[in-house]
Amino acid sequence: MINQTTKDKIEALHQQYRYLAKGNEALLKEITLAEIPEMVYNSNAIENSTLTLEDTEKILSGDDLNRIVNIREVFEAKNLAKLTETLLEKNNSLLNIKLILKLHKTLLTNIDERIAGRFRSGKEWVRVGNHLGANPQFVSSLMHELVDNYNQHKINYFLDAVAHFHAEFETIHPFVDGNGRMGRVLINLQLMNGGFPPIIIQNKSKHTEYYPLFTRYQSTMKFGGFTELFALLLQESLHKRISILTAKKIIPLALWAAQKGVKTNVAANKAKRQTIPAFRLREKWMIAEEFTSAD
Repeated sequence: MINQTTKDKIEALHQQYRYLAKGNEALLKEITLAEIPEMVYNSNAIENSTLTLEDTEKILSGDDLNRIVNIREVFEAKNLAKLTETLLEKNNSLLNIKLILKLHKTLLTNIDERIAGRFRSGKEWVRVGNHLGANPQFVSSLMHELVDNYNQHKINYFLDAVAHFHAEFETIHPFVDGNGRMGRVLINLQLMNGGFPPIIIQNKSKHTEYYPLFTRYQSTMKFGGFTELFALLLQESLHKRISILTAKKIIPLALWAAQKGVKTNVAANKAKRQTIPAFRLREKWMIAEEFTSAD
């Protein structure tokens, strides 16, 4: 879980973001559209796709790759990008089973139509590492219960609700394929429904910051680690948009640190903890040049 200080910080950033958003809706949409290759790359890489960020950018822009890749990975990139763009147009859609199945169908188009847009059933068991997904006999009812509980706001704080939903969704593993990518899509749908920008869960830190949270949840039912991770990523996303809308110049964090006489590793640690308004752009930490640290 996160403390009240962090909640207050997120609320203050959200208020500033909403104020700046007025009249800048088109720009904010462009910012998110520009992020789609990074979102797609990271989410697919978490699932062990071999595509690099550069590969993903080329595929989404229609350029030819310089190497041969699996056609499935090409469709995974294109479908996830299409899905994300769809959310930008329909981010006020109430989370419901019909929508989840529709999104999943888009995700697996041209990949496996046989399992696209439906939950597991019959003898369709799935295993991820040492975790076995829910009994397919109960997947549909478990998902209906999960969605109903989320929509009834049984968990008060919005990030706790999103974190619990994600932990449960991945524990159920409702689909034969595409569970991880769908789960991360739904995080952003939930955030955007609440008036927040989307976040990007980073592939580079999946083994240290993301995967261990599932193991902990499945053995303890505690989802606070997801809340903490999402809180950091949401602050980063808000800082990015606020900086783009207000800063005169945005520069690499390493350059900023050199200009301010701050050790690079110290600046990087502050960025990761979001105690400075830094954000990642194509996997590189950036910050407004004029920002002056209070420390």
